[in-house]
Amino acid sequence: MKIRIGNGYDIHRLVSDRPLILGGVKLEHELGLLGHSDADVLTHAIMDALLGALSLGDIGHYFPPTDPQWAGADSLKLLAQVDQLIRSKGWQISNLDTVIVAERPKLKPHIQAMRDRLAAVLQLDPDQIGIKATTNEKLGPVGREEGIAAYAVALLTAAS
Repeated sequence: MKIRIGNGYDIHRLVSDRPLILGGVKLEHELGLLGHSDADVLTHAIMDALLGALSLGDIGHYFPPTDPQWAGADSLKLLAQVDQLIRSKGWQISNLDTVIVAERPKLKPHIQAMRDRLAAVLQLDPDQIGIKATTNEKLGPVGREEGIAAYAVALLTAAS
């Protein structure tokens, strides 16, 4: 069996007057993530993990922040494009494992909705997507609530 593993990371600054979107789910919070697109750090980390598994670069190569067409883009739509690229290369996602690092808001009540949204876009079963949430124990920029970070690992297998 041919397999590939990729990892991804993303971090965005928290600011007022922006929505907080994680895994395609809009969360109620007084701050949101700043970015050229919707700044969904979880989805961005997943895209980088998928692209990295096949040595295809990173999301900035495909969706550069200097290109106005990606301003405010829905990251789930970008993820669908990355998924199509992966499939066109003869690979499929076996599973994803992710971690969101944020002091607030509490993410546990939203994790299943995130899994369901991501699974629908990627045509996977939700049990193929692991999402964990942790804090940074008040350390660093995430601990000071200046931003939210996400890590992702993707396992790809050659399509049969």
